Amino acid sequence: MIRRILLIVLVVFIAIQLYRPATTNPPEDPSHNLRAIAQLPPEIDHMLTQSCNDCHSNRTVWPWYTQIAPSRWLVVSDVNDGRRHLNFSEWTTLTPERQQRRLSDMCEQVESGDMPLMQYTWIHTKTKLNQSQREALCAWTKAEQARITEKTGVAVPQRQRGGMRAADEKKEEKK
Repeated sequence: MIRRILLIVLVVFIAIQLYRPATTNPPEDPSHNLRAIAQLPPEIDHMLTQSCNDCHSNRTVWPWYTQIAPSRWLVVSDVNDGRRHLNFSEWTTLTPERQQRRLSDMCEQVESGDMPLMQYTWIHTKTKLNQSQREALCAWTKAEQARITEKTGVAVPQRQRGGMRAADEKKEEKK
């Protein structure tokens, strides 16, 4: 019976290797990259490269475990979601309004500990950000937002109140 179960598991494992979502890095135009227009201090550039670029740029380093399902599926999904939400390789294609929003979101996600993703930092331990790094990154996003406002006249958008956070805030206001 155990042999039969092991055989079935082995056959299923081999079969799932046939579904192979693409691990791609689309071509990158350096003039569209965040570095093309942002003022990136070296420590922020290093932080973004080390902790963010694998999911938020077209310069993903695909480690060996992305060749094996089901880890391949999970990593490809995370990278595709990351690029869809924020892609440093296509930064200049965003309107100043979207750049402002993305910078606000970046700070919020890093401050809350939602980024980098926990499953990423488990494997890539050097990508985890400490409190001083989080503060430095948020200070940079605010400085970059001020620079964008000065250059384009586009102000930092106000946070829209909606979803769970707004409901929590309303509860607090009633107390």
